[in-house]
Amino acid sequence: MGEMSETGRLILLGAPLGNPADASARLRDALATADVVAAEDTRRLIRLARDLDVTVGGRIVSYFEGNEERRTPELVDVLREGYLVALVTDGGMPSVSDPGYRLVTAALDAGVPVTAAPGPSAVTTALALSGLPCDRFCFEGFLPRTPGGRRARLAALATEPRTLVLFEAPHRIAAALADLAAAFGVDRPAALCRELTKTYEEVVRRPLGELAEWAARGEPRGEITLVVAGAPETPAERPDDDTLRAAVAEREDAGTSRRDAITEVATGYGLRRRDVYTVVHR
Repeated sequence: MGEMSETGRLILLGAPLGNPADASARLRDALATADVVAAEDTRRLIRLARDLDVTVGGRIVSYFEGNEERRTPELVDVLREGYLVALVTDGGMPSVSDPGYRLVTAALDAGVPVTAAPGPSAVTTALALSGLPCDRFCFEGFLPRTPGGRRARLAALATEPRTLVLFEAPHRIAAALADLAAAFGVDRPAALCRELTKTYEEVVRRPLGELAEWAARGEPRGEITLVVAGAPETPAERPDDDTLRAAVAEREDAGTSRRDAITEVATGYGLRRRDVYTVVHR
């Protein structure tokens, strides 16, 4: 490793999803200058460095789900000694359904600065390509692997109004889509994005029922990101006339003018003021 500084630093590298040309200049620089590069798959890292024509100058260590609990304190010790550690996954940002969160929290607890070289993300890439609303969304990661757990999770999400972004494995996608159609309705718009930025990139935009049938005919291959439209807003049930009159009278008794009381009740129930006025003066 190179000469240590007074304070170590952890840098999270946003790696290309598949196309090496998406690598940032900062990622290239970090791979070349970091004292330690912790990689989810060291073979993939070496292949990426070769594609980028970058020589990894520091020590390469593996950091994946199976060893992150053991390796985290080792890397924190290196950081405490003042060295630069770069963390890279197979694609996208570390910590987002990938190893990284444990190391980030441990580094912060140790008082070590943490920064990032932002890069590609399957979450936002699929969201942008889906054609579905992007102004508000939530990321649910991977659904539970068991059918019962998956259905319970989807039942809890059925009324979520924001666009949903999910990851799913190819061998479970057909069953997941069938459960999604059952929980959300066959007509809910969705987009299945696979192999993003790669040679065989494909985005299939169809209602959930049609997507489930499409996936059942042949297992889609590659890495899959699923984007599902949020639940449509359901208008509030119109209260009966007696309820409207009582609500207006209650406000009048509290000192509100009839005009303002009618406006408040109409706004509260999502009704036209004219309709409430007619009910009150009928």
